[in-house]
Amino acid sequence: MTTPDIILASTSPYRKQILEKLTIPFNTAKPYVDETALANENAHDLVYRLAEAKAQAIAIKNPGSLVIGSDQVAVIDNTILGKPGDYDNAVKQLSQLSGKTVRFLTGLSMQWLDEDKIKTCVVPFDVTFRQLMPEEISAYLNKEKPYNCAGSFKSEALGITLFESLRGDDPNTLMGLPLIEVTKIMKNFGINPLLDY
Repeated sequence: MTTPDIILASTSPYRKQILEKLTIPFNTAKPYVDETALANENAHDLVYRLAEAKAQAIAIKNPGSLVIGSDQVAVIDNTILGKPGDYDNAVKQLSQLSGKTVRFLTGLSMQWLDEDKIKTCVVPFDVTFRQLMPEEISAYLNKEKPYNCAGSFKSEALGITLFESLRGDDPNTLMGLPLIEVTKIMKNFGINPLLDY
């Protein structure tokens, strides 16, 4: 069995940085997938479906490659948090999150079609916010401007100052790619990232 080329089905700089931690060669490709939720689709099913669709969109065009697709949402009180887009919406989101726990659900799909190997899963990660003062929210947003991030924060940067605690198996999950799970699936597919690249 030959070691496949790896393609990350994402142009996210965050996911690219995470996968680079494995020091294995890979390419990136943008999957053109409609990310609109289906009627009555819950957060778990949404990220599962989108991760699978993103990986499949690239895998079909590159059957000799191992393709990694991922999608993530943040959920609070059974409501999916979107990207705020601007300062005012970010203030509303962080005010809502103050003192509460947010669950991040990250869908991961790995597809190696030549070997008929497909694995899709959802990895949870919980973030509990401390009580945030309005002036802290304002100062944070003015410094980091996380308006393209679900939940209005960047955990890999100054956003860490907003948290009371983090709970999950892999901190990379919070940034968009559950790297421990990626390596587990690779090994289940017969690929050892330490030895085969």
